[in-house]
Amino acid sequence: MNTLTIFYDARCGLCGKFRSWLEAQPKRVAVDFLPYDSAEAALRFPGLLAIGADKDVVVLADDGRWWQGTAAWLTCLWATHQYRDWSFRLASPVLQPFVKKAVHLLSENRLTLSRLMNLKTNEALASAMRS
Repeated sequence: MNTLTIFYDARCGLCGKFRSWLEAQPKRVAVDFLPYDSAEAALRFPGLLAIGADKDVVVLADDGRWWQGTAAWLTCLWATHQYRDWSFRLASPVLQPFVKKAVHLLSENRLTLSRLMNLKTNEALASAMRS
């Protein structure tokens, strides 16, 4: 595996912050980001919308494997130099129930958290500046 494609919500400020954070991290594999509802995403991963990519992040490897939700978030950590060990630790049977709960809470409330923390996407910021 050489490249991961992360399908994310481009309208979500929290998702945008995560994208910026991950892009800035030294990585062991290349990482591409695509909005889950883009034409390119539909070509790269047919059926993406049917599996609920609008509710949980989805990560696709260039070898065809894919992960969603908690496994996708842990795969994002796995891709980095600094947090790879954490990805294995958080995937352990003892910690995984807590990680699943945290990921679920973040995913379910990402838009509300974005508003509360005043996190704007580039598109939303550009729109506000035009007004």
